Amino acid sequence: MSRSDNSTEKLHPNNLHQKGYQFLELCEVYPQLQEFVFVNNYGTSTIDFANSKAVKAINTALLFKYYNITFWDFPDDNLCPPIPGRVDYIHYLADLLTSSGINKNAKIIDVGIGANCIYPLLGNAVYGWHFLGTDIDKKSLDRATKIIKKNDLTDSIKLKQQKDSTHIFTGILNETDKFSATICNPPFYKSQEDAMQANARKLKGLENNNYSTRNFSGKQQELWYKGGEKAFIHTYLYESSQFKTQCFWYSTLVSKKENVQGMYDSLQKLGATKIKTIPMHQGNKITRIVAWTFLNDDEQREWNN
Repeated sequence: MSRSDNSTEKLHPNNLHQKGYQFLELCEVYPQLQEFVFVNNYGTSTIDFANSKAVKAINTALLFKYYNITFWDFPDDNLCPPIPGRVDYIHYLADLLTSSGINKNAKIIDVGIGANCIYPLLGNAVYGWHFLGTDIDKKSLDRATKIIKKNDLTDSIKLKQQKDSTHIFTGILNETDKFSATICNPPFYKSQEDAMQANARKLKGLENNNYSTRNFSGKQQELWYKGGEKAFIHTYLYESSQFKTQCFWYSTLVSKKENVQGMYDSLQKLGATKIKTIPMHQGNKITRIVAWTFLNDDEQREWNN
């Protein structure tokens, strides 16, 4: 029981999950995973990735094994993030910060932290970053608070509720704030129907015809937003321009390639001084991070002083 047939070989070079899942070791740290592990027709150990409980179990095991997490629990209907992909974003953001001379004491805003608190857990475990996590959903923040407390991370991860769902940074940032970067996994879909159709296609690829369930779960505010990813990102870009000197790098995942050019056009009009697109390859999936800053050269040089 050594590894899965699920390829993760195109991950960031620093990603610990390049060679797949070491099921024997994962079951040792999280025995609850064992019930979901089986040997497939190719003679390799794996799980049913269409089973949401199995997906949650393996990601919990990864956190226990590699990231010094001892408690990670939230309702089954909340989004369960895939750890190899989420930590990839962390590693690429670290490269970006290092290229800007920000090597330590980074402070990151996680926009839409959710109940699982995943980006702060990973960013703190791997790089020692401090986080402010924001969310519009009080119940999600309560769940994240429990995870933070149980893992003794209250000094490293703070939370703040965004009480106006039409805003992202307004009501969160003020004129004296100074953050190294933002991180965001935006809601991708326009509606519940849009999300369910996308999941049906994914489950069909996993040879599972039970399209009424989602293997990754997720609540409304985690998965869909009126107008979809494009509308959410438009708000994100505009509000970042209202706080140009409060953050060095703003960043977000962008799932739809066709949205990138519009982002560049908008950011140039809003006064961004640098824009970067960072591709990420996760198995057969290609996604990307778009990052931007409004700081001029002098402001960038003075950032760490």
